[in-house]
Amino acid sequence: MRALTTLLVLAPALLAAGCRTVRSEPHEVPAVIVEPTPASRAALAAAVSAALHGAPVTLADDALTRSSALSVERAPLRDPCGLPVSGRELGMPERFRLVMRGDACLLVHEGTGQAVTLDSTRCVPSGD
Repeated sequence: MRALTTLLVLAPALLAAGCRTVRSEPHEVPAVIVEPTPASRAALAAAVSAALHGAPVTLADDALTRSSALSVERAPLRDPCGLPVSGRELGMPERFRLVMRGDACLLVHEGTGQAVTLDSTRCVPSGD
């Protein structure tokens, strides 16, 4: 009977301790770029290109200024006449998200989970 009483007393404490999670990463919040500059646009394009193994990318000047999400589609292959080679692109777009970790702006490639700090870039928490 004493063992049962001890178990009933300790069980809630053990359950509460087991429910706690230890997070090694600082808190991240969705973010958007504010006051984009040529340097911040170049940093964003370089980070996306690096995530895509050096593929050249063309991004809008307002990329990540209204939303923390970015989708990048592959450019379709074209023949010498400029017509699509395969007719239709079947690959899925690559997805990225912009987050703040402390004061740093980080671009996270959702496919790999890798994060790159965007130098020369100012961002603020978004409403996403």
